[in-house]
Amino acid sequence: MLFMNNVGLKRRYIQLFCKCCLLCSGIFIFLCFKSSSQPAAPIDHPSTILVFDAGKRIAIASDKGNTLIFNQLPVAEGVAWKPITLPGKPSGLVASRNGKTIFATCGEDEGLLLTIDPASATVTKKLAVGHYPVSPVLSDAGDLLYFSRRFTNEIVSVDLAKNKIIQSIPVKSEPVALAPVAGKSLLLAAHHRPYGSSTAAVVATAVSVIDLAKNATVKEITLPNGSTDVFHIALSPDGKYAYIPHTLGRYLTPTTQLERGWMNTNALSIIDVAKQELLNTVLLDDLDLGAANPYDVYVTSDKIVVTHAGSHELSVIDRVKLHNKLDNLAKVKSSNSVYTVQDVPDDLSFVADCRVRVPLKGNGPRSASGFGSQVYVAGYFSNSVEVLQLTNNRVATVIQAERPLSKAERGEMLFNDGRVCFQQWQSCASCHPDARVDGLNWDLLNDGLGNPKNTKSMLLSHFTPPTTITGVRLNAEYSVRSGIRHIQFVERPEEDAVCMDEYLKTLKPIKSPYLVKGALSKAAKRGKKIFEEAGCAVCHSGAYLTDMRLHQVGATADYPQNQQFDTPALVEVWRTAPFLYDGRAETLKDMMTTLNDGDRHGKTHQLNDKQLSDLTEYVLSL
Repeated sequence: MLFMNNVGLKRRYIQLFCKCCLLCSGIFIFLCFKSSSQPAAPIDHPSTILVFDAGKRIAIASDKGNTLIFNQLPVAEGVAWKPITLPGKPSGLVASRNGKTIFATCGEDEGLLLTIDPASATVTKKLAVGHYPVSPVLSDAGDLLYFSRRFTNEIVSVDLAKNKIIQSIPVKSEPVALAPVAGKSLLLAAHHRPYGSSTAAVVATAVSVIDLAKNATVKEITLPNGSTDVFHIALSPDGKYAYIPHTLGRYLTPTTQLERGWMNTNALSIIDVAKQELLNTVLLDDLDLGAANPYDVYVTSDKIVVTHAGSHELSVIDRVKLHNKLDNLAKVKSSNSVYTVQDVPDDLSFVADCRVRVPLKGNGPRSASGFGSQVYVAGYFSNSVEVLQLTNNRVATVIQAERPLSKAERGEMLFNDGRVCFQQWQSCASCHPDARVDGLNWDLLNDGLGNPKNTKSMLLSHFTPPTTITGVRLNAEYSVRSGIRHIQFVERPEEDAVCMDEYLKTLKPIKSPYLVKGALSKAAKRGKKIFEEAGCAVCHSGAYLTDMRLHQVGATADYPQNQQFDTPALVEVWRTAPFLYDGRAETLKDMMTTLNDGDRHGKTHQLNDKQLSDLTEYVLSL
């Protein structure tokens, strides 16, 4: 009443109200203008980010939209992004020394190397380079480009002036990342996952040291037992050390808990380049908080930045302090101390005093690139780009292209999200990278203890029940929910499992690298006939090459004589070595010969070497 009867107060209220309205209106108009003057970046799942031209420009590749976009740095208002639609899924970017040319690998079964002018956003050259090219890098002189064919296990060199492949060097399984050593004729190739039998004493991936002058691998540097899920490698600016982020699986223990990294820890391995040996491996987790799915690494003279695609953060490591700790520890003799350099890969607190965990707003930070003290990070599932300032570890969002997710897209995000897990030690993708395999045997609790089994691919899992090797899970829907409860050790809404189901149903096989122009080779055609004559097609039948039944395959070390095993689908089997329930067969030939007791995997003992070769060629072409 007092307010309503006081004319002065009423007049003052009206004046304040009007000023507030004008201020709010001004803010609204400014925001609208700013939004309209800065076109949204057309990114859809940014898979690779590249800062080039001495930090003046940025390129972002999106593997769902098959696009590549360019802009200047810092991103200025009113400057539109320059987009290119690529002829295939992008898998790697590298810039020429002067920043005037970008080289991109793309495509899967029919891969290409593209030469791109970033100023005009046009492709100037194309070169067909074969199956699934990844990780392009340049020679010191910039006249040669190297890339790896991930699934044909080759390092390929290209003469850029002639736009022609000139050399191919065979390496071990799945080379996914390359790092040329400046000033030397050496190339480091990091492999995605272990190769060889999963029952070996050490099951771990490795880094190949390639002498380019000899066109050959001169050394294999094996990472610690259980190392898998490698995607990137980076050298220090002085070329003395190489850094490889990866998962470190503790597969020798039954999966009874997650505390203190019982199942999976997340690591950074360091290679001494001059000595061509593993310096050490440090863990990036804390005692009670995992740092799931380390993915990419960016290195400066004094910092190491690791992206964590599962826990949505960065590890920023004081590189000088880390190496001082490792050097000092190396001087300690084991006879004088209970703690030695051998203990570091099991120490969840070793980097605590030289590492800062920097949370990000984006989801699924995979690729990172930078110049100087600025590091740009692409959020794969949030369609975002954030920039980290290394001088103060502050993060700012550069791009946020938000859009609603479909159920399948949300399921893929959850499948790769370590925050779904208790204490975020791992995601589903830790054991199933790309929803495929990690190459390790795990002693899961679904059929008792003491019988470890090889990780199965999730491809076609919803269409080929049962989903476990011993058939204890009737279908993939049951397995997804059991995995959340008994491997992630959490309870989640049913909707999460439904979304994961939808994602896994969308998985499509990649065409085999053993095909010739998309068709069976002459040898594979002969092998197909042998496949039928040898009785392989009795169990491996139908569209997915499985009868979806259980069969006895003979006595094993961990199972009784009458144990039955699920018939695996043979679609994309070329990608899932090693073979058999515990990965004891390094190759298909091993499985068909020395490990085919009683011809339970087809009548192969009567086949000669040429017939076995043809049969193997056919199966690997599926």
